[in-house]
This record gives sequence, C-alpha cells and structure tokens, in this order.
Amino acid sequence: MAKQLRIAFLGGVGEIGKNMTVFEYGEDIIMVDCGLSFPSMDETPGVDFIIPDYSYLMDKKDKMRAIFITHGHEDHIGALPYFLKDFNVPVYASNLAIGLISHKLQEAKLKDRKLISIEGNQVIEAGKFKVEFVKVTHSTAGSNAICITTPKGIVFVTGDFKIDHTPIDHKCTDLARIAEIGSRGVLLLMQDSTNVERAGYSMSESNVAKALDHQFELNLDKRIIVATFASNVHRVQQIIDCAVKHNRKVAFSGRSLLNVVAIARTIGELNYIDDNIIDLSEVNKIPFDRICIISTGTQGEPFSALTRMSNDDFKKVVISELDCVMFSSSPIPGNEKMIYTVINKLSQKGASVVYKALSEIHVSGHACQEELKLMFRLLNPLYFIPVHGEFRHLKAHKELAMSLGMSEDHIFLPQIGNYVEVDKSGIKQLGNIKSGIMLLDGSIAVEDEMLIIDRKKLSEDGFIIAIISTNISGDDGIIQPIIIVRGININDKFKEELSQDIMEELRNGSIDDCDINSAKRFFRKTIAKKLFQKLKRRPMVIPIILD
Repeated sequence: MAKQLRIAFLGGVGEIGKNMTVFEYGEDIIMVDCGLSFPSMDETPGVDFIIPDYSYLMDKKDKMRAIFITHGHEDHIGALPYFLKDFNVPVYASNLAIGLISHKLQEAKLKDRKLISIEGNQVIEAGKFKVEFVKVTHSTAGSNAICITTPKGIVFVTGDFKIDHTPIDHKCTDLARIAEIGSRGVLLLMQDSTNVERAGYSMSESNVAKALDHQFELNLDKRIIVATFASNVHRVQQIIDCAVKHNRKVAFSGRSLLNVVAIARTIGELNYIDDNIIDLSEVNKIPFDRICIISTGTQGEPFSALTRMSNDDFKKVVISELDCVMFSSSPIPGNEKMIYTVINKLSQKGASVVYKALSEIHVSGHACQEELKLMFRLLNPLYFIPVHGEFRHLKAHKELAMSLGMSEDHIFLPQIGNYVEVDKSGIKQLGNIKSGIMLLDGSIAVEDEMLIIDRKKLSEDGFIIAIISTNISGDDGIIQPIIIVRGININDKFKEELSQDIMEELRNGSIDDCDINSAKRFFRKTIAKKLFQKLKRRPMVIPIILD
C-alpha cells in the first residue's frame, strides 16, 4: 500500500488556543506546536491549564521524529512540559522560544530534553519530512512560519503572523522567501484565521510608540503603570524606551514578566541600561512622576499583579488618584468580564485607566484580510485549511479563500479530532481519532469529569459538612453532630433543626445495619432533602461518620 500524507488536528481549530497539529507519512511523525489554553472560572473551576489530549500518539512513540514550534506564546508552547514527560523528542524553535521552553522544563524538573535553536531559513530533516523555518512578524520576537516538504508536496503552516513593514526589530516577514516557495508549488496552506473578520491591514507595532508617548505626555504628574503581555518583548522594549525618554525609572511586576525579560535580554532581544531599572520594592522611594511600572495582568487573571493591585492585595503598590494605568493589550475572547472588573476597581480607587477603546496603545499581532490575501496569493496553494480560530473564523476564512478563486471542494474546515489525508487528488477525511482535552490541576491531570462537576456545584451552591459520631456518650448515648456550612446562608436555628433530625435518625437505628459507605449515602440523602425543602437549593452534602 502506498504511503500517504496524513494530518491529525489535536488542538487549535474551532478555538483559539492549545495548538497542536500532527503530520504523518509512513513511519515518520512530526508535530507543529504544543500549546495550552487557560481555563474559565465558570466552566473549569480549580483547573490551572487545559492541554490537548495526545493519547492518540502514545503507541506511536517510536515514530515521533521532532516537534517544531512557530513561536513562544503559551498557546503554542505551554503543553511541552507535560508532553515531553511522555515523548523524548527534539524540539526546534527560535532563540527566544527555546529560552522560554527551557525555563518551563527547569520548573517542571524535566532534564535531558533536546532543545535546538534554529536560524532563519534553516532546513531540518526529520524522517521523510524536510522542515524550513520562514521569518514572520507577530507580537513576540522569534516568530516563524513552518514550510514542510513532504513526498506528496509542500505544506505551508503560517503560524500566527502579520505583515509588518516597520517592525521594532527591523525583521520583516520574509515575503521574498515565501514567494520563492510559492513558485515551487504548494500542496496545502494552513493559515492563521484570528483576524479574518477584520478588513484592511493590521497596524504596525511601531505605531504603538507614538500612542504611548502621547499618554506619557498627558500624565506627567502621575505614576504610570502599563500592563502588557509578558511575551510581547517588542512592546516591553517600547514601554522602557518611552519611560526613559520621560525621565522615569522602570520596575517590572509579575513573575512571568521577570522571566521573559531576563531571557530576552540574555539573547539580545531586549536592551536597556541597568541604571534605568529598579526593583519593585523600591518604587515607593521614587516620586510618582518619575516611575513607570510594567506589569502582567492584561486579561484580568485572578492572581496577576494588576488584579491584586485592584483588590488592595499588593503591598508594594497601592492604587490611588495619583496613578494612570494603561492596558497595552486587547481582550482574549471570554476574558472581557474579568478585564472590565479590574478596570472598574482601578477606576473606583481614583486611577485614570487607559485601554484600547480610548487609545491605540495596542495593535494586534495577527493578519487582517488584506495580509491574508497577500500570503495566499504568494503561495497560491492547491488546497487550503484555515486554522487558529473559532468556527466562525474558519468559515469566514473559507469564504475569503473562495473570493480569491479557490474552489470550495479544495477547502477543508477542520475540527478537533479530524484525521485527513492530503495529496494532489484532494483532501479526504479518514474519520476521527481519540482527542479532547486534559485538565491540569497543578502538574496533575484531572481526568475525572465528576471532579469538575463537583467544583462547579461548590462554586454555585456551596456545601455543608455534617460530622456525625456513632460513639455512645451523653444522657441518651448520642453525641450531637457538628454542622459546618460554606457558601449558603442558613441560620443557627436551622442548623440546630438539622442536627436534631440527624440525632433522631441515630436513635431510631436507621444506620444500625449499614456499613460506613451506606451510612454516608443515607445521611447525604436525608440532609439534601431537608435542605431542598427549606432552601430550594442543592448544595454539596459531605457526611463524615466517626465510629
């Protein structure tokens, strides 16, 4: 049987996050990106991260040749500390991405993994695949598209990109090389869909400097706090440069920001003079109009530095009317509520707050329609699969490709778990593979769906613990139960009624012939029934029975 090029989508389609795409040819498998997504407090309480379910690959370890990383954002590298515990394969990425990955593996105490920095247009052979990194611009340094030459043809994966002709590091998207690849004939294009609904072109990162400078001028008498993504090294550079221009010292707030700054400076992606930087613990010794704090927390993350400031839970920085807080970012879909909660709290404390709706202090790192069209025309692919977007983005990208003359039957809209075969005769779906998500609580995968259901129930309805003793004590031989309540409003009188009902059941011998588990079930049902009759709510009931 002839060997075929097959692609499995384990993440990053029908969603923005946890990118992971598998390419197979014969006995060789490579993977592009290995990312995570962040949980929703409403849907996955108590979960730290969500990564793709990669169990499909577990019995194919001997075929895994390499992992190729487009850039160092969490949705493209965040799952590596977990994946590399199961797969000891080389990882290829840019200098900055390798620095970030290396730090993650150190934190995970994962040693002896092969991390390899690549240079522009370097070609790596991995089994039957030849993989070339092609420079693109994005909102982090060291971003690349991945050009995969296979026995069936060229597959071009754009990764996250935009076409910025005036980037901060002067390293533009390599349109000349992309055109050369297109002239060879491209079998399949897989392209970033994030901003497909936006007409025109994305703004250049260099435009941000002008907007930042304007805001610094408007707030000469205030302390300035700028929140941005830790991984956006070029944005951090612009904030530092602007602060220095306005004679302000700079302090960094947030562990992830400190890590990225240290790594980026080591490899030359970030430049500043030590005299212009102070430790966060020193900010209150500097006049307010001579300090700029760069902070994490652009998405309203509950434990981020900025959120803690808004909650008066950050001793080193107390927010007041003497502060101007700038959000140099845009909301990730789903985070709007958390972000505006932080903005409201900062405003209530008297701070002036500047965000994208009020100033162009942020630009997107993703291509808009005209940039997507240009990439498409340069590569002129035979087939097209839109990726990196929710379903509405993928569908809109399909329509954009059709407007450029591509036939509808040459376009495939992927979903997680799809397994397709691609050659010059077409794209054929072979079915679906085992896929889904793994929920991570710390470093432990939470596989029990009931655990998440229980946590949601706790967050919505609260819980009640009844500590019940079956020991003989007191005048009637029964010790009064201890009732502990959290998250529900019941008075002492009702708790006393509940306690008396439990004691009555004990006196009646309701659990005399029960084992411990049966007794727990009996009291769980008894207590839950009384709670519902009284409160019309179903909090979690946890009976603890002491012999």
